[in-house]
Amino acid sequence: MGSTQQNAPHQLSNSFSVDLNCDMGESFGAYTIGNDEAILPFVTSANIACGFHGGDPAVMKKTVLLALQHKVAIGAHPGLPDLAGFGRREMAITPEEAYDMVVYQVGALLAFVKAEGGKLHHVKPHGALYNMAAVNNALAEAIAEAVYKVYPEAVLYGLAGSELINAGHKIGLATANEVFADRTYQQNGTLTSRRLPDALITDHDKAVQQVIRMVKEGKVLSQQGVDIAIKADTVCIHGDGPHALSFATRIREALLNEGITLEATTGK
Repeated sequence: MGSTQQNAPHQLSNSFSVDLNCDMGESFGAYTIGNDEAILPFVTSANIACGFHGGDPAVMKKTVLLALQHKVAIGAHPGLPDLAGFGRREMAITPEEAYDMVVYQVGALLAFVKAEGGKLHHVKPHGALYNMAAVNNALAEAIAEAVYKVYPEAVLYGLAGSELINAGHKIGLATANEVFADRTYQQNGTLTSRRLPDALITDHDKAVQQVIRMVKEGKVLSQQGVDIAIKADTVCIHGDGPHALSFATRIREALLNEGITLEATTGK
């Protein structure tokens, strides 16, 4: 991962603006994951699973329609072909394989969006693919190329300051630096591995405080006790936890109370 020294948070004159995104459409077949319909009114963009780590054609169409109904920006959420592991287990894939996977999945979601009269707004890789691309330049460039060739108007969402953001800039995509409300950070700017007990922030107060500080101060406290610079164009909240809805309402209210405007990011 590149330097943790990044630009100041997205700021318009004396005000702050941020996108609030959530992973959605991850149910499939007879299995229901998350609470998409309830959470959609509280976010500004939705990352819709494309059938590899979660989702299926019927769920993709339904989630696209819900996002359009709530006027939420629609993004493709391509992941590794690992339904059993929910796309969170690393796989030894080549850059060419990463390219093919992303083209396939973005193309599928793009078709549903077009069929329903909408417009694709962004692409955000999922889970292990996202984390691998954050530190692996070859994978990051393959993913960025896939997005650019399928839909160059899309904003590429990636971990703030990561190789994926760098690759998006290099190929000419608009990019959005993403931060996480409920995850802890390492001193090099990466997320703490989910295999470790301190990876998730379960205290809603701490999660909200972390987000507000990232947006307004451009800083986050790492697990090593050191502040690192971070750019927050978009904040991810997760929709599959037991308290996802209450947290979505809580963080939206807290951001608005801090004078932070919530809107889908246009990227840079």
